[in-house]
Amino acid sequence: MTVTSQSNTRPTAALDGRESILSAKGVVKRFPGVLALDNVHLDLYRGEVHALCGENGAGKSTLMKVITGLYQPDEGQVVYKGEQRHFSTIQDAQDVGITIIHQELNLVPHLTVAENIYLGREPKKGWFVDKKKMEADAQVYLDRLKVNIKASDLVLSLTVARQQMVEIAKALSLNAEVLIMDEPTSSLTESEIDRLFEIIHELKSQGVGIIYISHRLDELKRIVDRVTIMRDGGYVWTKDFGDVTVDDIVAAMVGRSLEEKFPERQSSPSEDVIFEVKGLCREKLCSNVSFTLRRGEILGFAGLMGAGRTEAARAIFGADPKTAGEVILGGKTLSIAAPVDAIEQGIAYLSEDRKLNGLAVKMTIKENVTMANLAAVSSHGFIDDAREARAAREMVAKLSVKTPSINQVAKNLSGGNQQKVVIGKWLFRDSKVLFFDEPTRGIDVGAKFAIYQLLDKLASEGIGVVLITSELPEILGMTDRVVVFHEGEVMGILETAKTNQEEIMQYASGVKRMAL
Repeated sequence: MTVTSQSNTRPTAALDGRESILSAKGVVKRFPGVLALDNVHLDLYRGEVHALCGENGAGKSTLMKVITGLYQPDEGQVVYKGEQRHFSTIQDAQDVGITIIHQELNLVPHLTVAENIYLGREPKKGWFVDKKKMEADAQVYLDRLKVNIKASDLVLSLTVARQQMVEIAKALSLNAEVLIMDEPTSSLTESEIDRLFEIIHELKSQGVGIIYISHRLDELKRIVDRVTIMRDGGYVWTKDFGDVTVDDIVAAMVGRSLEEKFPERQSSPSEDVIFEVKGLCREKLCSNVSFTLRRGEILGFAGLMGAGRTEAARAIFGADPKTAGEVILGGKTLSIAAPVDAIEQGIAYLSEDRKLNGLAVKMTIKENVTMANLAAVSSHGFIDDAREARAAREMVAKLSVKTPSINQVAKNLSGGNQQKVVIGKWLFRDSKVLFFDEPTRGIDVGAKFAIYQLLDKLASEGIGVVLITSELPEILGMTDRVVVFHEGEVMGILETAKTNQEEIMQYASGVKRMAL
């Protein structure tokens, strides 16, 4: 899948020629007690970007796992280049030109970028890995993405956004003819998204077929040719993207029209300040961060990637050391040296990477809900199974977690339900202030609405809610005030009802600054 200028691309059939490169026909996949895929169809043409849309749990990932050999279909077939194929492993599919960029990063953090890109297929010089060639070859793909990443960098030193670009570079290096992208822009900046879309257009011109999965429906118009909708494990329809609207797509995904993207707010802020931060500093990352949080309020943190929003929250939570500043809860100045101090005093932080830092994905819902407060379900040093189960059932009911059982393993839940379990963990701890860092990242439109309703409900119950998000519509639709960050500093605190995206961006880019 070499990326070149359009004039140097190999000749391929135009999209109008309708040359199919990959098809899934009548695919059925069953798991114990669950019909995950029910007679699903998908047809991908050469040189096409084909969007696959559906809510979490619609079956998109299961279909991709069937196509790439991780699962075997119970019925139906996968046809590649006109031939029915039975891939036993992901490697089998990759060997013939089908590769996938997973939403959940699949990198080894203690290896270098180059070692990750060429893991398992390292260039050799005699018996040994040719490290110099491997790094030079990897740098070619990184440079094509126009990202400031060195092939010799350790992956663990990179931000989530840069790790996502490494995944994309790895996929480019495979020279695939079918590329599956699962939420590739979920953690990228606007400039990185622009460059990715340039790459996608170049790949299209070379005849590469791309299956594109995204919950960011507004971005689809920039790259997508056709769209297929799935719902509840079934096929709904396939249409040319130019013939449908985003509202059509949403209605087909959820089986109903969503007139409003955000719920009508039930909470409203009082004048009672329940939480305050004064002069918070973290070396080189944030400086003199000050704000208040009122009872009944949802406070937004906005800013460009790397502006200091997450860095400030982590310093407040004790996950990273602060060099100065006060954290005040209920009029009392807190001493926080580590997350355990923040947790014990009623502050919780829900990380943007819920699977890495929020969930124990191999443990059950019951175990995840109670893990931050085991004392509440223990007796004489032992966990009381009945009390733990009762607590988990109450939290599942309170948060409307969709699951067949509290003993369901967390990794098997949809993204929205995983997020609810993380929230449940902190509510069971009786947290007074919750920092939500990108809580709807990788979550479908229906699940987003449920998360928004939950944030509003928490605020109405008097819990302090801070919403950190890169999505300005979320800021405008869900917050009462917004703290705007730029290069580690607070540039302004705006009343949401009296501002707009343009003004927020002026503060976020450093063009405007408010006297605070």
